[in-house]
Amino acid sequence: MRPHLALFCTVIAAFWLGLGQALGAGAAASPWEAVLVAGDNAQPVFDNAVGVLADWLAADGVPSSDIHRLTASRASLDPSEEPASAARVLQRIASLRPRPGGSCLVFVTSHGQEGQGIWLAYSGEFLQPASLAQALSIGCAAVPTVVILSSCYSGAFTAGAMRAPNRVILSAARADRPSFGCQADRTYTVFDECLLAALPRASTWRAVYAGSLRCVHARENQLHVLPSQPQASFGAAVRDLAVH
Repeated sequence: MRPHLALFCTVIAAFWLGLGQALGAGAAASPWEAVLVAGDNAQPVFDNAVGVLADWLAADGVPSSDIHRLTASRASLDPSEEPASAARVLQRIASLRPRPGGSCLVFVTSHGQEGQGIWLAYSGEFLQPASLAQALSIGCAAVPTVVILSSCYSGAFTAGAMRAPNRVILSAARADRPSFGCQADRTYTVFDECLLAALPRASTWRAVYAGSLRCVHARENQLHVLPSQPQASFGAAVRDLAVH
């Protein structure tokens, strides 16, 4: 082979090798496989929060194929959204397959009822802790998993079968307390507003929880309501799990 041709081939090979490595690095950089659920459409606050969280994940490098959005709205114009029935929510979580080194993120925002769970208006059912824990064990297994439950009485999801060494669980309220901000004239619920504000500023999920807690406390003081007291559980393997 002529010297100049050999040099040309070497340069081209190096280019394709570098491109392949860059693409591979980009694929591996996606940190999350996410399921985002707006469980009710009586107010726009739930779909609003899901939309902002989906945008935050996309800005963090998560491809759209790894962000699964479910909604209670039957009039949704977005073909990428799925109906937020109990069966579909649980099936979607159970079918998650995070990449090596990846993590699971599950966010459910809706109304809730004490002793029943989180309301899924599309199918007229409640999402319950035991069934959610089972779906998480199938889809996410032992990978780092963040579960955010935003509803009244959602503290019930931070105990029992939901707890696992690989899970961070954040809830909007104690198991016996309501949360606030579901009015039609609001953009987000109080907890969701505080969570979304805390995310860009925090380096760990523990910091996200701390920031959300301070914000919720301040907002509820302004509203003069019974404190919702958001709850959290940090598994032993994810006590300092990074946000990014």
